[in-house]
Amino acid sequence: MNTWFECTAKYSKMGEDGREKKVSETYLLDAVSFTEAETRIYKELVSMVSGEFTVTRISKTKLAEIIPSEVGDRWYKAKVTFITFDEESGKEKRVSQFVLVFSDNVKAAYDQVIEAMKGMMADFEIGGITESPIIDVFPYVPEAQKMPDNFTKIINGDDPFGDDDNSEEIVEEDDLSLN
Repeated sequence: MNTWFECTAKYSKMGEDGREKKVSETYLLDAVSFTEAETRIYKELVSMVSGEFTVTRISKTKLAEIIPSEVGDRWYKAKVTFITFDEESGKEKRVSQFVLVFSDNVKAAYDQVIEAMKGMMADFEIGGITESPIIDVFPYVPEAQKMPDNFTKIINGDDPFGDDDNSEEIVEEDDLSLN
C-alpha cells in the first residue's frame, strides 16, 4: 500500500490578467517518509515553477486508492464505505476509505468510482464526493539504477557460470573472464 503525502507550496504565478500573484497550491505524492516527500516535492516544483517557492506544509493522507483518467480537469475525493457481514456476531461491519479520482465533474467521478469498484467481493456505498484542492499527483516511479562501469547485467540464461535459473543478477566483468 502506498503512503501518500499532501504537500502545499507557495510561489508567485502569472495570472490570466498578466499580473503576478502569490498562490498556495497543494500536490500529492507517494513517498516512504516525510524526508523523501520533501525531497521529491522540491524536485518536482523546480521543473514546474519559475522563481522561488516555499513548501509550507507536508502531511500524510489516508487515501486508499488513486483513480487516474485521461479525461478530466480536477481531482475529486470520494468516501467509499465497504459493508461486510460478520457471521460470528451477526452484525454488519462498515469500513470507510478515501479514493482520489481525476474527472470532469462530480457525476463523472461517481461513475468512475463505481467502475473501479466493480468486482469487489464486499458491498459498498459512496458516502460523498467533494472537489479536492490537489493540483497534481506524483506517484513514485523508480529511477533506473545506475550500475558501476565494471559491472554487467545478466538476464535469462545468459549466465556464463551455467546457472540458468532465469533470474537476473549483476556481476563484475572480471568475474565473467573465469571461463
